Amino acid sequence: MKVKRRSLFLGAAAVIGGGGLYATSRLWRADSLNPQPLQIPPLLDSRSSGQSVSLTARAARTQFFAGRESPTQGYNGSYLGPTLRLYRGDDVQISVTNALASDTSVHWHGLLIPAEVDGGPHQLIRPGETWRPVLAVRQPAATLFYHPHVHGQTAAQVYSGLAGVLLIADDSQRDLGLPDEYGVDDLPLVLQDREFDDGRMVLPPGMMTAMQGRRGDTLMVNGTPHAVARVPARLVRLRLVNGSNARIYELSFDDDRAFHWIATEGGLLDAPVQLRSVSLAPGQRAEVLVDFSDGRKTTLVTAPDANASMGGMMGPPGGGSDSFAGGPAPVLMFEPGLAAVAEAARKPIALQLAKHERVDVSRAIKRRRFTLDMGMGGMGGGGGLSINGRAFEMGRIDERVRLGDVEIWEVSAQMMSHPFHVHGVHFEVLRRGGGPPAIRDQGLRDTVLVKEPVELLVRFTQPAREAPFMYHCHILEHEDGGMMGQFVTD
Repeated sequence: MKVKRRSLFLGAAAVIGGGGLYATSRLWRADSLNPQPLQIPPLLDSRSSGQSVSLTARAARTQFFAGRESPTQGYNGSYLGPTLRLYRGDDVQISVTNALASDTSVHWHGLLIPAEVDGGPHQLIRPGETWRPVLAVRQPAATLFYHPHVHGQTAAQVYSGLAGVLLIADDSQRDLGLPDEYGVDDLPLVLQDREFDDGRMVLPPGMMTAMQGRRGDTLMVNGTPHAVARVPARLVRLRLVNGSNARIYELSFDDDRAFHWIATEGGLLDAPVQLRSVSLAPGQRAEVLVDFSDGRKTTLVTAPDANASMGGMMGPPGGGSDSFAGGPAPVLMFEPGLAAVAEAARKPIALQLAKHERVDVSRAIKRRRFTLDMGMGGMGGGGGLSINGRAFEMGRIDERVRLGDVEIWEVSAQMMSHPFHVHGVHFEVLRRGGGPPAIRDQGLRDTVLVKEPVELLVRFTQPAREAPFMYHCHILEHEDGGMMGQFVTD
C-alpha cells in the first residue's frame, strides 16, 4: 500500500491497514511525531473589559508544524479565536471587525437571543466594516461556540480557522464546586480534523467532499496537532467542542477510564452521568469531569467516523473518507502532575447539578416534520442537498411559528447521520426511532444527531421578526449546499 506524504505528520494515519489502539498509541509517542503542548486560547472576560468585547476576523499564516506555514484565518490572531466569557444577566456589546477580503458573519451558536443579533447569513459584515450587536445573556451557564455563517462560505471560513468558544458563567452555580480555573483545571477543547500536505494545511475540494463533508488526516485540539495537556492530578473539567466540518467523534480514553458527563449544549444536566465514551457531532458540545488524581498518563482517543463512507453507499475515495479507519486515533494526551500533591485537593462531584423547568409535552400545539435529503440530482437543488425537498433560499421563509409556543419537530435523514441544529432555541429529545431517547440524548440541546426519526420538544422564546432564524444540518458542506431552512416568529 502506498503511504502518502501526509502520514509523516500524523500519528493515527500511520497505522496503515489497522493495528488497533496499541499500535496507534505507540506511534503517537514516537519521537518523530513531536508532541506539542496544548495551546489554550486567551480568555476575554466581559466583566473585566467593561461589558465590551472586540473581535477582528483577519487572514494570516500559521505554523502548525515547524518550518511549514499555512494560510489561515482567525479572530484576534492567526487561527481560531479567544474564549469569550459572558455572564448570565449581563448585556454585552460585541464589536466584530471584518479585516478579510470577503464577507463574513459571526453566529453565536447556542446563545438564546433575538434573530437580528444571532449572526446568521442575514447579518453579513462586509470587508472593512464593524458589526456591533448587544447580546442580552439570559440563560444558565453553558459552553457555546461562535463561528461564521455566510451562506456558501461557512465551511471554508470555519475550516480556515474562524471559530472560538463562548462561555456563559452563572454566579448561582459557584456552590457546586466544579473546577473553574481557566486553562488549568477547566479546559476549552476545540476538536478539529484538517488535511495536511507536506505539513501545510489544505482545503480538500471536489463533489464527493461536498457530499460527505470535509474530513482531514490530522486531528487537532485548539489548533494544536499531536497535543499534550499537562493537568493537575485532581478532578479536571473538559469542555469539548466539535469544531470539525463533518467528523463525528466517539471519544473515550485509551485506558478505558470512566468519567462523568455533566453538561450538554444547553448547560448542566440534572445530575452527573458516569460514562466511558461520549459522542460529539459537528456543532455539539459536552462538559465532562475526569479524575487524574492517580497521576497516570492517558490519551483521549476517537473511534473511526462511521459517516465517512456514508454507510458504504458512496465508497471511500475523496475528502469524505476517514484516514483513521484502521482503529482508534489519538486526540489529546494528558500528563497529570504529582498525584501526592493532588489527593488533598480532590473535591467530590455534586450529586445534583441543576434543576430545569420541564416543558409539558401536552403543551405542544403543532407537529412539524423535516427530512434532510441527499438526492443525487446535484448540489443546492434539483434533488440535491435540501430539507423537505427544498434547497435553501435566502428570500424564502419556510416555517412560521408563534412566540411562546411549544411544538414537536420530527426530524429524519437520508443516507447518513446528520447533526440537526436549530437557532434561537433549546429542545429536549422525546423519542428516537419510535422508542425512548438514548442515554446521550438527555439534557437541553441545540444540536442533535439524526438518521432515524427523532422527536424534539421545542419551545420558542426568542423573537424573529426583523430577521429569520436558521435550522440546518451542521455538516458545514451540507449547510452551504442547501440543507438549511429558516423560520420567523409571528
